[in-house]
Amino acid sequence: MAFADPGFWKHEWPETDFSKTSVDYGEIFSGGPPKDGIPAIDNPVFVQISEIKDIKATEPVIGVVVGKEAKAYPLRVLMWHEIVNDTIGGVPVSVTFCPLCNASIVFDRRLSHPEKGNMVLDFGTTGKLRNSDLVMYDRQTESWWQQFLGEAIVGELIGATLKVIPVRIESFAKFKERQPDGKVLIPSQAGLRPYGKNPYEGYDSLATPFLYRGEMPSNVAPLSRIVASEGKAWALDYVRDKKRIETKDGLIIEWEKGQNSALDASEIGEGVDIGNITVRRMKDGKLADIAYTVDFAFAHHAFHPDIPIITQ
Repeated sequence: MAFADPGFWKHEWPETDFSKTSVDYGEIFSGGPPKDGIPAIDNPVFVQISEIKDIKATEPVIGVVVGKEAKAYPLRVLMWHEIVNDTIGGVPVSVTFCPLCNASIVFDRRLSHPEKGNMVLDFGTTGKLRNSDLVMYDRQTESWWQQFLGEAIVGELIGATLKVIPVRIESFAKFKERQPDGKVLIPSQAGLRPYGKNPYEGYDSLATPFLYRGEMPSNVAPLSRIVASEGKAWALDYVRDKKRIETKDGLIIEWEKGQNSALDASEIGEGVDIGNITVRRMKDGKLADIAYTVDFAFAHHAFHPDIPIITQ
């Protein structure tokens, strides 16, 4: 493992204030690629959903609806770029996916900072990992951000957090069913990467995660999936068994078959069926989406060791 060394990396990151950090630098190390070696998408290209012919019905997408605008961001594209800087429904967003943690999170890029005022950030990849999770950076200050938490952990914006936007991690068919007029992200250059392929074949059935050296959860397999929302977490196997869970505070979590794992087979569209999750709550007489994630258990435990994983 190539551990982070602010003195060594200062030439690559001259604008980053390494005197400010909320984490131990010994927890950060190189994932292999250099700064922007995994290229974020800054000028995303979309087509109408009716024009899509190469995405299987069960392939996973991040379905984002803001106001009257709906867009699907297929994991077949995010697998190779990890970050899409976009605007939807007038809201600047960063759509992010960390394959090693199976973490799909969409952030509002607007930030109100006590010293810098109102900012609109855009993000790239550092090539660094912490707890096997993507460390992003903003191009405005070159502060480093933990994708799993949406929090700045190094640099002048240290401690700032991004607002998470409720989205659905769902099959292409599910998105198409609920948003038939939606748009779908496509590669800007179709031949740039082998889109549709999974470079981490078999990853989610391994006994231990890649580039992680922290504690493992005690009651579930490290690379099993969990559903997390509003400070609670449930094993995906438990949710799949129950099909529907309603909490005392009104969260309604539902599972339905028909979504491939992006990290199983060599072809994403052939991955094992992990199902579709929705997390909602009644609001003004109708069900409204609530922010949630479907992550690997080891990553949840690494960042939220105080939140137990419910298995029964």
